[in-house]
Amino acid sequence: MEKTILFIVAPNRFRDEELDIPKKVCEEHGLTIQIASKNTDEALGVLGAKVKVDLDVSEIDPRRYEAIVLIGGEGAMLYFNDIQIHKIIRDANKDKKVIGAICIAPTVLANSGILEGKNVTSFPSEEKSLVGKGAIYTGKDLTTDGNIVTANGPQSARSFGEKIVELVLNNK
Repeated sequence: MEKTILFIVAPNRFRDEELDIPKKVCEEHGLTIQIASKNTDEALGVLGAKVKVDLDVSEIDPRRYEAIVLIGGEGAMLYFNDIQIHKIIRDANKDKKVIGAICIAPTVLANSGILEGKNVTSFPSEEKSLVGKGAIYTGKDLTTDGNIVTANGPQSARSFGEKIVELVLNNK
């Protein structure tokens, strides 16, 4: 059975390596990738990456994916208070899907209400936002708590991708 991972990026100013590296790791393990954003125009990374967007966030049905992964970079602030994205994350979490967020994107998870009592990490600027929503901030490069995997930035992109693959392939 085909396993599909959904990566959610900002339409612009997402962090290129935080998408490119985990995406490549997932594809190397035979996982199918789809990219969602606020529109279906080409998404632009902060370092110049141009990414084809497969669907608008309004079209996301979390039941179709094994994992939902939010990519960081300053553009991710667009989703901090996005009610539609928060509902997608809560629904995916309820269904025990793998949920990933890197860099500043764990704040989106915190604001969706799924991180209370969970061990998480992020880019250091987000520590107060996470703790304020009840998360336990580890400050590590990579942190996994159940079905949720978080990472602190581009330097952790490979281990982040590898952990997503591990959780997806072991998630029954």
